[in-house]
Amino acid sequence: MASSSSRCALVRGRALALLAALALLAAPRRIGGGAAPAARSNDPNHVFSVSSLLPGAACTASKASSNSSALSVVHRHGPCSPMHASGDAGAPSHAEILERDQARVNSIHRKVSAAGGASVIDPARASKQGVSLPAQRGISLGTGNYIVSVGLGTPAKQYAVVFDTGSDLSWVQCKPCGDCYEQQDPLFDPVQSLTYATVACGAQECQELDAQSCSSDNKCRYEVVYGDQSQTDGNLVRDTLTLSPSDKLPGFVFGCGDSNTGLFGHADGLLGLGREKVSLPSQGAPSYGPGFTYCLPSSSSGTGYLSFGGAAPANAQFTAMVTNRDTPSFYYLNLVGIKVGGRAVKIPTTVFAAAGGTVIDSGTVITRLPPRAYSALRSAFARYMGQYKRAPKLSILDTCYDFTGHKTAQIPTVELAFAGGTTMNLEFSGVLYVANVSQACLAFASTGDDTSIGILGNTQQKTFAVAYDVANQRIGFGAKGCS
Repeated sequence: MASSSSRCALVRGRALALLAALALLAAPRRIGGGAAPAARSNDPNHVFSVSSLLPGAACTASKASSNSSALSVVHRHGPCSPMHASGDAGAPSHAEILERDQARVNSIHRKVSAAGGASVIDPARASKQGVSLPAQRGISLGTGNYIVSVGLGTPAKQYAVVFDTGSDLSWVQCKPCGDCYEQQDPLFDPVQSLTYATVACGAQECQELDAQSCSSDNKCRYEVVYGDQSQTDGNLVRDTLTLSPSDKLPGFVFGCGDSNTGLFGHADGLLGLGREKVSLPSQGAPSYGPGFTYCLPSSSSGTGYLSFGGAAPANAQFTAMVTNRDTPSFYYLNLVGIKVGGRAVKIPTTVFAAAGGTVIDSGTVITRLPPRAYSALRSAFARYMGQYKRAPKLSILDTCYDFTGHKTAQIPTVELAFAGGTTMNLEFSGVLYVANVSQACLAFASTGDDTSIGILGNTQQKTFAVAYDVANQRIGFGAKGCS
């Protein structure tokens, strides 16, 4: 009996030792100072090669959408860009990118009034209040990070244009041009197209523009003045838009600019993906179905895609698209929480609600959070980063680290939670903005005011298939949509 009891005790002891060892293996690794997070089933860290922080010198093809209308999305200053191939050396510095990004954010905040929700200042009201009109008609272009190439006219000629979810009217520079900036391709020439036509002043499309006038020969003239004082003026016209050899959109309405000045770089124009009737998604809805999906590559040396209509990614999680009648161009959603390293950051949901919600924007680089939310995120992130040397701040980014001398590095995961249970577990490329190995910064910033609306920027959207399901008024995020 004693021998049997001893054996049982030995077995129990070994079992307890095995369970303790398994618990230690399952426990997350501790990064830097502070208490280690509680055990979770998912790894709360991103571990990566430091060399992977920087983009490659050569263009790397990525997984594309199977949708036949899909366009290739590239970073305008990366090796995949047609402007890069033509020797465009006008890439801004990181400081300039972030300064222009702040200008775009400022213009979004000017357009969205903090008092009473959201309202656009109309011309009559603006003149009474002494508000500058140009800042209210369009948001700043920022750096216009991502471009696509589309065909216009018959026969189709290709044009590299910035795509922008914060703008509605698409436009290109056209001949004859009284004042045009230097661009990537020859100007669009209406004489060379068999399907070109101008839009008359009395046409519905003309009347729906925010700023329009009538020429002496009854042509509809448009004007768009952006928040950074860039401006395009010209005729509102129709012609065939070609997305692929098999996908054409006859009678597409766009601006034929003959007086254009400002910070457009060498792009041939702009593709408006906003919510108004003149935008490409609205005009294309009868042919492709309402909505569109895009995926932004993880680095400027990769490619993504932009497609119209079609089914949403099978793995997409959806959250409600919040409607705001006063700023109809923007797409809104409700951000309700943030996790760092798998643990919820203590941010009352009222913080996000008090700011009026969150705009998702393809043209803003860095996500902006209300100050209370950003401060909590920054503190939580920094607790995991104690083993790394701090680096100087970079413009608006104040939480930066130096990975010099490290072959690999690890950062905590950052997860964004939206209304309805939708989550985005960001790739490490969506957590850090990297100027160089010695200056990698948390890619979030404060709005500067708890009543200013939040903005979900394009850095956080990288590698997600972002689906705008307009028919069902929802926005979805599908992980690993491109690489």
